[in-house]
Parts: sequence; structure tokens; C-alpha cells
Amino acid sequence: MQARDQGAEPDPYAVLGLDSAATAGEITSAFRARVRALRPDTRFDAVTAARFGEVKAAYETLRDPLRRAAYDRRHRRIEGSAPPVPRVRPAQPFLLVVEAARPEPPLRAGPVRWEPGR
Repeated sequence: MQARDQGAEPDPYAVLGLDSAATAGEITSAFRARVRALRPDTRFDAVTAARFGEVKAAYETLRDPLRRAAYDRRHRRIEGSAPPVPRVRPAQPFLLVVEAARPEPPLRAGPVRWEPGR
């Protein structure tokens, strides 16, 4: 484990040993491999529990596309490795006016007769 700032969050890609272009399958596979290596059900010490917490937090960040995109934007802005992603303006609502359709006449049915089977 490398030394980190007290309040800084660990890099989820580094925790799972992945590249920033990893696919969802690679993220899941790396998470499962880390969990198998840590075996939190058999090892019960503070270091393993802390490491497992980091791995779980990294996986939760990277498996959700919205959280991953937010982390990537924040990470790029801090490092300055890429320009910030431009903000997309939400679509403007539009009003669709449709001419009022003429109501159809109500459906009318005559009396119903019950006739015994022939």
C-alpha cells in the first residue's frame, strides 16, 4: 500500500489494478479477484478489513456509469491531463399543438337476447 494524504480518496483504478479504459466486465473480474485474494470471511484483521473497504468502494464507484463519469471528470480536472468535458445544455421543452379531433359518436349496442342452444 502506498502512502496517501489523510483526506484524499484512493484512485479506484489503482485499487483494482485497472486502466481507465477498462470495460464493465474487466471491472467486475478485477473486483472478484481482489475479494478472493482478501478473503474477508476467513481473515479478520484491521488491515484486511480496511483494504476490503477500499476495494468495495472502488468497485461501487466504477461499476455505476454515472459515478464513474463523475470521478473521471473530477480526476481529469485535478490532474489536468485532459480538458474538462463541456457541459451539455438540457433539451429545450417544446409544445406540440394538435388540432382537436372530433369525438366519435358513442358506441351503441341493442338489447342482448339469450337463446337456448339449438
